Amino acid sequence: MTTKVTAAETAAQKEYAEKVRELNSARELPPIAHVHSFGCQQNVSDGEKIKGMLAMMGYGFSDSADGADLVLFNTCAVRENAEDRVFGNLGALKHNKKLKPDMLIGVCGCMVQQEHITERIKKSFPYVDMVFGTHVLHTLPQLIYEALTTHKRQISIPQMDGVIAEGIPLRRESKLKASIPIMYGCNNFCTYCIVPYVRGRERSREPEQILEEVRSLVAEGYKDITLLGQNVNSYGKDLDSNVDFADLLAQINDISGDFLVRFMTSHPRDASQKLFETMARCDKVAPQLHLPVQSGSSRVLKAMNRHYDREIYLDEVRRLKALIPDIVLTSDIIVGFPGETQEEFEETLSLLEEVRFDSLFTFIFSPRVGTPAAKMDDPVPMEEKKKWFQRLLDTQNRISVEKHKEYIGRILPVLVEEENPADAVNNLNCRTDGWRLVHVPGDVSLLGQRKKVKITDCSTWSLFGEFVEE
Repeated sequence: MTTKVTAAETAAQKEYAEKVRELNSARELPPIAHVHSFGCQQNVSDGEKIKGMLAMMGYGFSDSADGADLVLFNTCAVRENAEDRVFGNLGALKHNKKLKPDMLIGVCGCMVQQEHITERIKKSFPYVDMVFGTHVLHTLPQLIYEALTTHKRQISIPQMDGVIAEGIPLRRESKLKASIPIMYGCNNFCTYCIVPYVRGRERSREPEQILEEVRSLVAEGYKDITLLGQNVNSYGKDLDSNVDFADLLAQINDISGDFLVRFMTSHPRDASQKLFETMARCDKVAPQLHLPVQSGSSRVLKAMNRHYDREIYLDEVRRLKALIPDIVLTSDIIVGFPGETQEEFEETLSLLEEVRFDSLFTFIFSPRVGTPAAKMDDPVPMEEKKKWFQRLLDTQNRISVEKHKEYIGRILPVLVEEENPADAVNNLNCRTDGWRLVHVPGDVSLLGQRKKVKITDCSTWSLFGEFVEE
């Protein structure tokens, strides 16, 4: 059952925001906030909400923690290295707090939803003023007000399945690209994944709320919109509207305007033929799909609790490519899952050769406390896993180059996104409809426009081209 934040609760937070704004207006200088979001696009989206609420409370923003009046780390729990980075950054803030005792330091997000992490922060970082979990993001104004007025630590980490809070103000970083969460949480409980434990169970936003947000973004001139969810393919299963994810895509496609819509992430167990057919017929749905396979071994996939096997995945890919031959297909791979053998790793390499992904997000298995995989026997030494990992990278890099070479000579529509400071010649970064990065020489006046580009060269990770007349 989806729990929604009530209008009264939302109004109460707005009152707290106004109280904080009054406190901030009495300062000699306007307060500055530094917000750093670690991890996935969902975290980045949450970061935009955090900044929206902070702006409502009268805060300005800085890219640096130095000199900031409020520092907030929005954390990720998926990989151990992300947690290590947070602890390292928190340690560095001890000096900032000493120089500026009245500053507020906060930690929120997935990482602190784990009890052992919160206890470590409490004991090892006494200068942290606020610690709050994923389910109370919307209460940030109240937490800041209480921290400012009581000078007491604010700890808010309720154990629950999560909520949906509408009407939170946003401060988007881009004027061209935007993301829209359509659902939160996950019901899949893959044995390696901490997300269901820290994000809660699946809960979908109402279709009309999403459609209205898309209409608003299109009216503001946004050209590229990404729908977010841990498993967007299961969207709507908890609603009474009878609108599934394919239906939602079709309704978004019917909105008038010049834009493309993308989505992530899709779970193969719920990637239906209806979804593939909807993608194929909808001209505003980008020809791109991120479909995490994680392993090419059916035994490993079963141990991961993925609910599909190698052949099911390959069949989905065949059906998808039959409908959308130019689909840009990306995926996730975990190397060195507990109990994985050399032969099973070879199965993953052979799957890469058969599917020929455009690119991959690759990881060496990272045990997460509280997940079943963390307790599994893991006899393969890390040095061996690193060798496997390099072979995986080498294989995919070769395939990426081969696929990129197929673009040379083609003329493609692109969105001119941003300047490329790393290259004085190919000074503009563009994106194809399939999300391939293209470096192009051109005038900055073209930023934000859709143009045609002829592909002239490529590297492992990007394409190069030149603008052509329409």
